[in-house]
Parts: sequence; C-alpha cells; structure tokens
Amino acid sequence: MRVLAIDASLRNTGVAIIDTNKGKPRSLYFGTIHNASSMRSSACLVAIRDRIIELIREHEPDCCALESVIYVQSYKTAIVLGAARGAAILAAAENGLPIFEYPPNRIKQATVGRGAAGKNQVAFMVRALLGLTVTPDPDAADALAIGLTHLRTAETARLGVPAVTQI
Repeated sequence: MRVLAIDASLRNTGVAIIDTNKGKPRSLYFGTIHNASSMRSSACLVAIRDRIIELIREHEPDCCALESVIYVQSYKTAIVLGAARGAAILAAAENGLPIFEYPPNRIKQATVGRGAAGKNQVAFMVRALLGLTVTPDPDAADALAIGLTHLRTAETARLGVPAVTQI
C-alpha cells in the first residue's frame, strides 16, 4: 500500500509518500509546500492543490491520509486551516483516492507512544522508524507520522480490527 500523507496548512503543508516493503514502512518522498507570506490565500490554495496533484501523478498512491480537524481557539485560524485541508482533499478526491483522517493525538500516540508528544519528538521518532539519514522539518515529519499511522491502522484493520475514519 502506498500512502499520500498530508499535514495541511496554508503556508507550510507537509507532504509525504510512504509505502511498505515486505511489511517494513519506507519513505519515498517527504517535503513541505512552502507558500510565501506575500502570496494571497487563494494563490496558496492553488499551489497546494497543484503540488499534491503532481505528487499523485509521480508516485501513484493508493490512498490519502490527513490529520483531522483540530480544535483552535481562533476562528480565523480554523477557517484558514479548513481551506488548506479542502484544497488537499479536493486534489486527492479529484484523482480518485480514498481519503482517511486521524486525530492529532492518535497520530502522536502511534508514532511516539504518547498523545501529547512535541514536534521534535515526532520528527526524531519518524527519522528512527523510517531509517532516514536526515531529520525532516516539523511539517514533513508530521506528514510522515500521518502516513505511518495509516499504514499501521490499515494493517490492524486487515487483521479484523476496524479503526479508521474514511471521508
């Protein structure tokens, strides 16, 4: 199974492509879609959608996994995050990918072992779990963690324990 994993944000969207090789997860690509603060929000959404479509065409993932909507105290932040998620979901859906989402604490629990882990801990564990030679930036590390969570959840579901939310 090959997963496109996305940690959506308007200015820094983390993206990753991971799959399994004989049951062992491996990273095929990870990075961050950086949008300059001078870009209009609408241009950022187009850039997110376009880059995700490029990754889909290049790597041909089987599905897409994202972090579910998080609670934020600012409605403005929530709207911006929702728009970025929408651009990412649209790109995946337009290309026929099933889309799955996971709560942030579940992603951290699956990656680090505790749901309140910090970004540095997630990046460290992702590097170790995937045998990377460099530590990914926080947004790319979060995307890799989302992908790892999906692979583990899919394996658990294959064994008869359903535990995934598909949107």
